[in-house]
Amino acid sequence: MSEFASSNWKRICVFAGSQPGNAPQFQAAAVELGRKIAENGWSLVYGAGSVGLMGLIADAVLQAGGDVIGVIPDFLATKELLHPGLTQVHITEDMHTRKAKMAELSDAFIALPGGLGTFEEFFEVMTWAQLGVHSKPIGLLNSNQFYQPVVNLIDHAVETGFVRKEHRELISVAPTTNELLTAMLHHKNPDIPKWFDLDET
Repeated sequence: MSEFASSNWKRICVFAGSQPGNAPQFQAAAVELGRKIAENGWSLVYGAGSVGLMGLIADAVLQAGGDVIGVIPDFLATKELLHPGLTQVHITEDMHTRKAKMAELSDAFIALPGGLGTFEEFFEVMTWAQLGVHSKPIGLLNSNQFYQPVVNLIDHAVETGFVRKEHRELISVAPTTNELLTAMLHHKNPDIPKWFDLDET
């Protein structure tokens, strides 16, 4: 039985870089998370890419017998970028629709190391949680301390009065896959009033 068998998750959305990064820990983290997703019977939802950490995590899930659902806007769905082995592919009109579809399909969100697109995706789902749009768990996989500056920035925003303490508590942060999944599964979101629904926008 899986160590995370008590989870009612079916699909985990992972945001990840389209580059591999320059430290082996980043690539190892992507592979380990992919294996854990498959071993626990979850499906991966991600940006459908075949390159960088995106490609590594998709390959790891598929190699371990799991399902991978890719969501990509039509202008990026090229032979060079689109992963050829996906279980399902959703092609959207634009980036905004892509992110909404990924959120709709997923029960939890994890950000691996990545670049500007990964940061933007992470902060958007965090903002949606802050607004009460969803109450799904959100995690930062702080491999090799990659996300420490981001965590420090959010904490600084709390200290300076721009982010409420309860909104900081919307995210779990841990350096390893097991620690992060454990933290997310035991995490209880603060009570956030619902401002609006994505379906109404």
